[in-house]
This record gives sequence, structure tokens and C-alpha cells, in this order.
Amino acid sequence: MIKKILRSLTLVAILGAAAAYAADAPVRVQSLRGDTPISQTPEADMYRQIKDAKPLPRDFVQQPPLIPHTIRDYQITMNFNKCMDCHSWAKTRESGATKVSVTHFKTRDGVELSNISPLRYFCTQCHVSQADAQPLVGNTFRPGVGLQ
Repeated sequence: MIKKILRSLTLVAILGAAAAYAADAPVRVQSLRGDTPISQTPEADMYRQIKDAKPLPRDFVQQPPLIPHTIRDYQITMNFNKCMDCHSWAKTRESGATKVSVTHFKTRDGVELSNISPLRYFCTQCHVSQADAQPLVGNTFRPGVGLQ
């Protein structure tokens, strides 16, 4: 008997909540920038990759080089890596691109492989496109000795 009453009360509560939810107008999420498209905001510069440029110097030892060209729409999947069309050792002579570092052909334990290590295959884990953008916050970082 008590179970029947509890079931009935639960059903009434669920139906009541559903009716209240349905009666409300849908909630519209509002962006912090209002109705202004991102392409028309100062922050949009942060997302504009450069087309082609001379690579920027590195700021610290072992810094992954920045990508001096746009990579928008580049496909990097388990079965295909667009970056290797130019940066593989076999294609750098004709493309003029920088060769993939020999460090990318080693496992975590230092074993040399005949192809790029799965740990280094997804280039954009470490490498990002250069952008002509102003810093979002002040920065007092200075390059290490010998890199200035």
C-alpha cells in the first residue's frame, strides 16, 4: 500500500516537473561578446593564422618550432598525416620544408624506429601555427642564454 502511494507521488512529481519545464520558453545562451560575431572582435586576431612566413626564433632550448604557415583543414588521423606530404624525410628535398627531427623516430625508451613514433605522430600536440597577434596579458619572459 505504501509502495503504491510512493509510486503515485513520484509520478505526480515527475509529471509536474515536466509540465513546468515545457511551459517555460527555451533558454537562449548569450555570448559574453553579445551579438557581435567573433570575426569582428579584437580577439579575432588571436585566431588568424599567417599564410606563409619565415619561422620565428625559438625562445628556449627544446621548444617545438612554430609552424610558419596555415594548417587550417590539415588532416591528421591515425591513417593519414598531411604534414608528412612535405616534412617527411623522403619529400623535403622537393618541398623545401624542414625535415622531421630524428627525435621523432624514437620510442619513449630511446629505441630507434624506421618510421615516426606514435608518440610524435600527431604534430599539433606540440607544434602550433604562428600568429600575428598581440599578447592577451603582459609578459616579462626573456629567452634563455644564447637564444637572444
